[in-house]
Amino acid sequence: MATKEITLLKQQIEKLNDKDFDLSAWKKFTIVFLARIFGDDSPKISQIEKIESDYSSWSLRDTSGSSSIIDASKKLAREILEASIAEIEIFGIPGKTDDAVSIEIINIINEILQDELKGSQFKELKKIIKSSLIAKEKQTKIAEKLKVFGYETSIGILSGILANSRIGKMI
Repeated sequence: MATKEITLLKQQIEKLNDKDFDLSAWKKFTIVFLARIFGDDSPKISQIEKIESDYSSWSLRDTSGSSSIIDASKKLAREILEASIAEIEIFGIPGKTDDAVSIEIINIINEILQDELKGSQFKELKKIIKSSLIAKEKQTKIAEKLKVFGYETSIGILSGILANSRIGKMI
């Protein structure tokens, strides 16, 4: 789950309640965040850009009494961000494909192996991983190599993978 992105959007919602709320500044920051999460072409950005605190004479003559213009602007902003949060919770972050996640995991594991192994050990393990052996044979060969490398090395690799914050968010 994209907890950082959701937290960021919730913080922007909370800022709508600030005593010294500045719509223009809020919009600029929110647009930057939405562009990073959903991409520069997201319709959410144009929706935020269209939010105005219009004090023109026609709006001041509105006597419906339902709410002030700034309150209506804040309500619309809140609804856009709440819809964005719901979209992330249900569908995830756009553009974060399974391939991108797989590449990220591979890079993390690669980093950890390079940190925990000597150069020659890393090359030996990599040679087995890339070999044409069937999975069960690879597993056996890798286990044998890890035994040779030592218990502490194996523990270091596994704990490094499991303790990695990026992996933890994916589990």
